[in-house]
Amino acid sequence: MTRLEEMLAANKAYCENPPVDYTGEDVHESKLPRKKIAVFTCMDTRLVELLEPALGLKRGDAKFVKTVGNTLVGPFDGVVRSLMVATYELGIEEIFVVGHDECGMAKTTAQGLLDAMHAHGVKDEDIAPYREELVHWADSFSHPVENVREVVQKLRENPFLPKSLKVHGLLLHPRSGKIDLIVNGDA
Repeated sequence: MTRLEEMLAANKAYCENPPVDYTGEDVHESKLPRKKIAVFTCMDTRLVELLEPALGLKRGDAKFVKTVGNTLVGPFDGVVRSLMVATYELGIEEIFVVGHDECGMAKTTAQGLLDAMHAHGVKDEDIAPYREELVHWADSFSHPVENVREVVQKLRENPFLPKSLKVHGLLLHPRSGKIDLIVNGDA
């Protein structure tokens, strides 16, 4: 069975027995996050089915935005756009930036990505207009805790987000699920 066939079979089984959330309500009741929060985190596979329970969140409680290494590229990148919609149209009042130990982004380099891109047939002339941005992005991540602090600061200073928005920084330990507070947005 292919991966696609596995997913379609799983979806059929899911639809035949739809879940309810922890309040007993239909899980599809609203697009608005009950707890009025957004979580910006990494795309690491170890966080699936770990992060939400580690934070005490259930389906429908929060909006989630994920990128590699929970990194920001610029003041109007896709993450900021998502957080703008979450804030202005969906009513979030707080953002939780959640990094994690053992993040693969800490070992990623621009040169390693460039070499892999070339090996997969990506042409240098297609990379050239973005090379400087790629180098800045890939080589600027050095440690998950520092990254969380920097992202929190960038979001707090972002001109497209309201100053009243609380931005917290947390670090998750993917082996234990333990959360450490890095930046308290209430302080």
